[in-house]
Amino acid sequence: MGAQWKAKGKELAANAKGKLFGRLSKDIMVAARNGADPGSNSRLRLLVEQARKVSMPKDTLDRAIKKGAGLTGEAVHFEHVMYEGFAPHRVAVMVECLTDNVNRTAPEMRVLFRKGQLGTSGSVAWDFDHLGMIEAEPSAPGADAEVAAIEAGAQDFEPGDTEGNTLFLTDATDLDLVSRALPTHGFTVVSAKLGYKPKNPIDPASLSAADLEEVEAFLAAIDGNDDVQNVYVGLAG
Repeated sequence: MGAQWKAKGKELAANAKGKLFGRLSKDIMVAARNGADPGSNSRLRLLVEQARKVSMPKDTLDRAIKKGAGLTGEAVHFEHVMYEGFAPHRVAVMVECLTDNVNRTAPEMRVLFRKGQLGTSGSVAWDFDHLGMIEAEPSAPGADAEVAAIEAGAQDFEPGDTEGNTLFLTDATDLDLVSRALPTHGFTVVSAKLGYKPKNPIDPASLSAADLEEVEAFLAAIDGNDDVQNVYVGLAG
């Protein structure tokens, strides 16, 4: 779990790729507001690389860029909204949404948080660090994550979600700089984004199996909402 909770299980995984493409398309449309050329738009460049890594169809990628840049004549407006609160058993949660209708999203979040507790802005954010998160895979024999982190300017590193991958943590302002530097130190960037890492995560072992199942069910319901982009959870591991 850790910094970002990810859905588990075969049934959830079956819909994961479509959901991933949908969320990436939103991010790409928002980034493309600052220009449709990845060469001069660092945020868009990172997202295009990520889309290619997960085999997003080229027409889907191109359509998202053009739509976001206003080249299709369609009006696109997504608002970035954070919801903070607690899952059952006082597990801190930060929910990042991109929505075209806050008046729809807000009541949906209130309903989803009924089994936990919806807080106000800043109610749990104080217990998370806002960081750049770069997942990268070794691309050269003997690539050393510690050396790469130091040389590329990352603050820290830890094992990534995929076996063999590394999660490099950076200052929020250094995300693009470190992303550009890592390939010269033997690592290929898989994804790069700003996110939240809990400062004082709860050890899942401190919860009973039934309590942990409640937390997982709560998170799965949150993650299933179409406006949710990322869910960050105060659980270790």
